[in-house]
Amino acid sequence: MDDTPRHLNFLEQIVEADNAALKWGAWPNQTPKVHTRFPPEPNGYLHIGHAKSICLNFGLAKTYAGKFNLRFDDTNPAKEEQEYVDSIIRDVKWLGGDFDTGPHAGGLFYASNYFEQMYAFAVELVRKGLAYVCDLSAEEVSKNRGDTKSPAKSPHRDRSAAESLRLLDEMRHGKHAAGSKTLRAKIDLASPNFVLRDPVMYRIIHEHHHNTGDAWCIYPMYDWAHGLEDSIEGITHSICTLEFRVNRPLYDWFINAINKDRGPGSPWGEKIHHPQQIEFARLNLTYTVMSKRFLLRLVEEKRVKGWDDPRMPTIAGLRRRGYPAHAIRDFCDEIGVTTQESVIDVTRLENAVRNRLNATAPRVMAVLRPLKVTIENWPAGTVEELDCLNNPEDPALGSRKVPFSGTLFIERDDFMETAPKKFFRLAIGQEVRLRWAYFITATSVVKDPATGEIIEVRATYDPATRGGDSPDGRKVKGTLHWVSAPHAVPLEVRLFDRLFNAEEPGARTGDQLDDLNPHSLEVLTAMGERSLSTAKVGDTVQFERMGYFRADEDTTPGKPVFNRTVTLKDTWAKVAAKA
Repeated sequence: MDDTPRHLNFLEQIVEADNAALKWGAWPNQTPKVHTRFPPEPNGYLHIGHAKSICLNFGLAKTYAGKFNLRFDDTNPAKEEQEYVDSIIRDVKWLGGDFDTGPHAGGLFYASNYFEQMYAFAVELVRKGLAYVCDLSAEEVSKNRGDTKSPAKSPHRDRSAAESLRLLDEMRHGKHAAGSKTLRAKIDLASPNFVLRDPVMYRIIHEHHHNTGDAWCIYPMYDWAHGLEDSIEGITHSICTLEFRVNRPLYDWFINAINKDRGPGSPWGEKIHHPQQIEFARLNLTYTVMSKRFLLRLVEEKRVKGWDDPRMPTIAGLRRRGYPAHAIRDFCDEIGVTTQESVIDVTRLENAVRNRLNATAPRVMAVLRPLKVTIENWPAGTVEELDCLNNPEDPALGSRKVPFSGTLFIERDDFMETAPKKFFRLAIGQEVRLRWAYFITATSVVKDPATGEIIEVRATYDPATRGGDSPDGRKVKGTLHWVSAPHAVPLEVRLFDRLFNAEEPGARTGDQLDDLNPHSLEVLTAMGERSLSTAKVGDTVQFERMGYFRADEDTTPGKPVFNRTVTLKDTWAKVAAKA
């Protein structure tokens, strides 16, 4: 057993220090209180970047016997839909973020359920002289903030509390047009931190809301809602990505402003809970774009086949492609948590998937680009049933029977009529091993008279090599997979490449669309072994030598459709590159 102390990341160090001091108190069982949340806006599907946040927040709750919430930051009905809400719930559960069952479940929450309380807090700030209704447009607000030397105040900044309260009430009840008024905090127009220059708290949006219907027509801005949501839910560690570091003073200001003059005997009431915001570096991957706005554009312009297209970096897309949830969690653990921005090579994610599937995926044989092979000395009409291990990494998974006959399919790339020096596959006069079967030697070819393309290979086999070994001890350097042609199951196979062909999409021209890979999807009609005839949606297998594949949602009885999840390490490619 390894007794080496586990290295704590900076967030775990903060949590442990807080726990040692009982900063946040304790749960009823006297365990120091740790309460985290994942707060997505339901304006798109979650992507691999969100997976890091889910794993981090749930992981802290699990490690420290705490609670984990899923909360929808649903404060902009113009961009939010129930479809996104449903997809987020599905993705968080699939990834292992247990928010509604189990010992760490904190619950499912919606910011929109707090609208009445948020509004009451806003009224309180107006009465305290810390907020006012402003008639400036968004463009005028931005202009008036000026640069660091010349801020300009709103002409409405000195409105009386009574007038602002009247206008705020009218805004709430739909008496003003969208964009015509806002509620702004009164902070510091000269602050070098622009987010403190009288930020907007509420804006008018006349849109139907997926949760509250038409009950509201003013909606809180993220900075106003964020801290209040955390406070109401009793969050202890409000963990955000680094771009929100500049917003942390505003997060604290809003809660402090509400707590101003609060306390025992105060007409404002007791002080509200004040969580701690902490920032970490978001996940950035090579060859990947994770802007939800851009991903939505890909969907709307039909450059992909939906949010769950297996080429997309969405959790739904990765799941459909065949990425196991456990592999994504492995990857998030491996890359760790820091405050240093960096770009992670996407191959590290792919390797995490390979490592997980290598141990769990059953092996089968399928030929993606079939070339017919006829064994000339095979006994006519004979079919043998060969024993094939389901996973050499785990003998407990047993074996299966695979039929072998005198007519086979092999990969077209596994044959060359005249082989170069380092080509160890099938060639005229060159002997190879067929996986689990026999040694064969190619003797001749049949070509299409019109094109000259090889359409059939003629070969002989050595009956003494059944199982793949020769009794005389001779060795062969190549082992090929194959499928018995009379027993082959037609498969639709979808081969996916990276959606972008540039390591940093958009860096070259400024437009990420310019780097879309036009060859990111190839659809083949392949031939698979008999066992694949009963494939069900979600079945994950290794096509030997070809990669890991998952049966897609388009699979129907008798018509399997497989997505390639990731390739295997291609040792031949390395040899060819050196040749």
